[in-house]
Amino acid sequence: MYPVYKGLQKPLVYRGFKGKFIAYGISSLGLGLVMGGMTGAIVNMYIGGLVTILSIAAGLFYTFSKQSSGLHDKTRSKGIFIHHIHLRRGYGKTGI
Repeated sequence: MYPVYKGLQKPLVYRGFKGKFIAYGISSLGLGLVMGGMTGAIVNMYIGGLVTILSIAAGLFYTFSKQSSGLHDKTRSKGIFIHHIHLRRGYGKTGI
């Protein structure tokens, strides 16, 4: 048997973002730059710069707020759920 290093079993952390949220942060940066560049080319350079700053800030804020709910999307239901079980008496027989 060869020993296999499996890591520290902790998510990757970069500047406060963990795991998949690092990619979300990078994509919000890229999307903000593209949106601001297009706005600057079409409308005005100053409005494009404002759109860039606002969209990057909004994207990073949204990513950071989604990260606080956890690394995986979980549905947390409160209450007691009863699942009905439908059994038949005979295994091979029908109608009994």
